[in-house]
Amino acid sequence: MKKNLFIGCGTALVTPFTEDGICFEELEKLLEFQIEQGADALIICGTTGEASTMSLEEKKQVIEFSVHIVHKRIPVIAGTGGNNTKSVIELSTYAKSIGVDGLLLVTPYYNKTTQSGLVMHYSEIAKHVSLPIILYNVPSRTGLNITPETCFELSKISNIVGIKEASGNLSQVAQIANLCGDNLAIYSGNDDQTLPILSLGGIGVISVLSNLMPKFVHNMVYDYLSGNFTLAKDAQIKCIPLIHSLFSEVNPIPVKTALNLMDYKVGTPRLPLVPMSCIQKETLKQEMKKLKLI
Repeated sequence: MKKNLFIGCGTALVTPFTEDGICFEELEKLLEFQIEQGADALIICGTTGEASTMSLEEKKQVIEFSVHIVHKRIPVIAGTGGNNTKSVIELSTYAKSIGVDGLLLVTPYYNKTTQSGLVMHYSEIAKHVSLPIILYNVPSRTGLNITPETCFELSKISNIVGIKEASGNLSQVAQIANLCGDNLAIYSGNDDQTLPILSLGGIGVISVLSNLMPKFVHNMVYDYLSGNFTLAKDAQIKCIPLIHSLFSEVNPIPVKTALNLMDYKVGTPRLPLVPMSCIQKETLKQEMKKLKLI
């Protein structure tokens, strides 16, 4: 059985931007809020962090700053994935050198690859970087699915320890659990499927919702894992309308809007993402008011 990077709520953190670059003062506030409110891990420079529109230097700065501020209080996991294996190895090696606790590696996108190519891609990275690796399966964005059989092959590699499953396919999650057992920890990659995935043996969620409500998401996961199924179920159902609003437009457009409504200064998403539409923003505000977030 492999050691888990974390159990519970891992927050896929937004990156605060100004017109000039990264707002590190605001990033520190977000990091401290997450730790104070019980997040179990922080995922930096992922999809929600808008890594796709950050320069290499910006990614390095954000990862290093986060590691410094968090100072081992909870795990910091860096999103260093991409569609160029050599470049992924280079950024992952840098992340290891400045003290991250693990890596989140999305599947190659656009050029994509075959399933055997996925095995070779991840195997090559794992061979060069000894950090624990969480695979990230999000075919709606990448156009490429990691099959359960491929998960099984990759689970044989000692430092590939988990998968963020955002395919939305619960039957696939069940197959992964059946094939991989304790050799591959499963994290929900969709906030509205946290409990269903926990029920199939998952150990947590890499969450967008927890940008706003880390304690709530942490408690929901631990209630389920502790056998308090009714409490966990009620929490999952209670937050479904807000989750739907947080994904009513492309992530992280709504969650950055929500954080700004909570008086954080995270800025607007970078192009090609745009500010949230007025209609959807109003719906988001109403859902946030219901949960007393604003």
